[in-house]
Amino acid sequence: MSKIVYLNGSFIAENEACLSPNDRGFIFADGVYEVTKFYKGKAFRMADHLERLIRSLRETGIQFTETDQLERISLELLEKNNLQSEEAGVYWQITRGAHQRVHHFPKNIEATFYAFAFLLPSATDKLQNGIKTILREDIRWQRCDIKSVSLLPNTMLYNEAVENGAGECLLVRDGFVTEATHSSVMAVKDGVLITRPLSNLILPGITRKVILELCAQHQIPFEERLFTKAELFHMDEVFICGTGSEIMPVVQIEEQMVGTGAPGAITRMLQQLFAEITSRN
Repeated sequence: MSKIVYLNGSFIAENEACLSPNDRGFIFADGVYEVTKFYKGKAFRMADHLERLIRSLRETGIQFTETDQLERISLELLEKNNLQSEEAGVYWQITRGAHQRVHHFPKNIEATFYAFAFLLPSATDKLQNGIKTILREDIRWQRCDIKSVSLLPNTMLYNEAVENGAGECLLVRDGFVTEATHSSVMAVKDGVLITRPLSNLILPGITRKVILELCAQHQIPFEERLFTKAELFHMDEVFICGTGSEIMPVVQIEEQMVGTGAPGAITRMLQQLFAEITSRN
């Protein structure tokens, strides 16, 4: 049985979903997206995901007025695919729409909206033991704060990680750590959590926001500041975080172990606090 997806107002079988070859998402990667996680049918931080999506739409000038329907559509997708009792994700993609190929933004065209649900279980072994990462130059564009579908640089860099037996690729621009290919980067030194400040060079991660809230609530010192590639190799703890990765310990960067080579105490504390809020979500 084909899974059920949502396309431009209709729930249909995935193998029946068709897009115009003139869709600007296909021609120009002219679109934005979000992924929201559901824990047993309950969305985690839905309002934050909607807010970020609306911001991405505004920044790109894509006209889409149905964001108030996305939670309902997502819940129906979970139900129609028998995922309402699972850890699952729902992917939303909005492109500018179909039009003959022109470089400027055409007027009065209807956006294309596509959504689907999928299993998104927590990576238990990796969350417990941590992952190896590689480190590469950040070759992406200057508007990483927009959650754009133009992810070719991200996928190229992540593929390098996979080919090197690693779980992520951490990125460096002008000597400073930015983020990873599909997650935020955080580090701990002398008991203080450190993460890069928000700017056009990183995505405003939802899980990043939750972690800083947890730090404030539980008296974990934190700083939002730039830190260098050289500093990264001397951190006591490093972890990545995101909707799919949750709070994922990094125990090795290239050939060097992080700290003791095992997930650190603050990482473990934040994992526990995060698990508590998702379990009662």
